[in-house]
Amino acid sequence: MAAPQGTQGVQNFDPLAFPGQVVDDVVVPVPSEVFSVLDKLGEPNWNHEIREVDIPTSSDRTRLSLLFGYVVAEGFVAVQAEDKEAVKEAGRDVISLAKALGLSKSVLPHAQSILDAADRSDWKAIRKEFDRTQQTVRVTMEEMKDADLSQCVSLGGWLRGTASVTSVVKKAFSADRAELLNQPMLVEHFVATIGKMPASTREHDLLRSIRKGLDAVLERMESAVDGFTKDAVADIGITCERLLSEITTAKK
Repeated sequence: MAAPQGTQGVQNFDPLAFPGQVVDDVVVPVPSEVFSVLDKLGEPNWNHEIREVDIPTSSDRTRLSLLFGYVVAEGFVAVQAEDKEAVKEAGRDVISLAKALGLSKSVLPHAQSILDAADRSDWKAIRKEFDRTQQTVRVTMEEMKDADLSQCVSLGGWLRGTASVTSVVKKAFSADRAELLNQPMLVEHFVATIGKMPASTREHDLLRSIRKGLDAVLERMESAVDGFTKDAVADIGITCERLLSEITTAKK
């Protein structure tokens, strides 16, 4: 998810003050802050947005990295809903995927903190730990010379986050809320990132499909010069949901 552009119609929303990290001149915000902005624009029923993530048995590190980002984003949804059991499930999935990726040592302390904080219903602490978990995984992957997989973590998280945003916006559509989807620079960044990956990585079936999906999403964003319509929001959501389904469906 990214800081929206053209958000002047949103009361009390300052995109320049939106907490995030700058990657290649693109603002990639802390996921929890995007959900917080949505809360300020209304009162979404986050319980309706929670889903069970089917983690396929796979040794495919590209798929596992995309799944990791997906699961962390799902954790944020669970926190927004203040659903203790859903948070714990996300924490357990984080542990499982960290083991599969060989990142247990780096991730287990964060995952345990998430589970402990869930027992205390300390939602603020859980948000911080999910943020730290994703950051730790990305840094560790880059140290292991797995920068491409680090980008896959970001991609998986963005797809799940964007799917949740489109779902919430559709249920109570307004132009101000839809502006949270106005993030073409970030989508362009992801497309360019995939394009720079080694052929053996970028030709992975999942990344090829994701790139096509991102191209379609970008076209929708760039055509929304007068603001997003409800149909445009729905189309972006459908694309993200399709890609998430592909990520969780391992080939036989």
